[in-house]
Amino acid sequence: MNQTPAEPHFSGSIPGNYDQYLAPMFFEPYAQDVVNRIDSSAVSNALEIGCGTGRVTRHLNKILSPVCRFVASDISPDMLAIAKERLSGANIDWKIIDAETLPFEHSSIDLIVCYFGYMFVPDKVKAYAEAMRVLRKGGMLLMATWDKLEHNEASFVFRKTVKNYLGDTLPEWYKLPFSMHDPGSIKKMLIQAGFVKVSSEGVLKMSYAESAAKAAQGLVKGGSLYNEILKRNPAWVDEIISIVENELGEKYGKVPMEAPMSAFITQGWK
Repeated sequence: MNQTPAEPHFSGSIPGNYDQYLAPMFFEPYAQDVVNRIDSSAVSNALEIGCGTGRVTRHLNKILSPVCRFVASDISPDMLAIAKERLSGANIDWKIIDAETLPFEHSSIDLIVCYFGYMFVPDKVKAYAEAMRVLRKGGMLLMATWDKLEHNEASFVFRKTVKNYLGDTLPEWYKLPFSMHDPGSIKKMLIQAGFVKVSSEGVLKMSYAESAAKAAQGLVKGGSLYNEILKRNPAWVDEIISIVENELGEKYGKVPMEAPMSAFITQGWK
């Protein structure tokens, strides 16, 4: 995904914490739901955009044919390195790719999956048009995006706490992860990009962590806001973890922690 200074960066210790804590808590519950919407028998060439640490990649790898050409990509080398390590030996072509400029020929891809990634792409219509360009006729774009922040309750607890500390100094990209919560707008952009059929479904799940303590650790240290906290005052890290852990424990359980979350799964066909 094309990153500018106004967007989050996943580097340093963040990708490891992201994969250890946030991936199983937020991303694993939707992974199987997403791949269940794929007819793998019709896929000879597949592309994943914004694969991160490979949470849905490993599910795609299981259902796609061994002879399918599967390209998994991200803009972050650090995130991609973890995905490659987790799927060492898999028949996957790993690439650093910008969603707005796909290095593939016209009508050469059967399936494109972007799992909670398009929120960070600056020019979404351009990215969708690129997806449209490289898809074959009848090919599908499959994406997942988060619902409103307040409908993702563990994230809401964390971000509310961080906002109390950072206030007006929150970075511009603070709202990006939960910015694509309007399925009508998503459909409009996809149709504008040329997709002939679009469907979008709201899907409710539960985010699960072994404990509120581990959930708080992941929320604070597994996202780009961690760097913003460190810039302001490193001592705030433990304070914020403690506050988030206590609130999560009170509302959603200390061991385990289970909180409601909501996302949209959208499919577009060429």
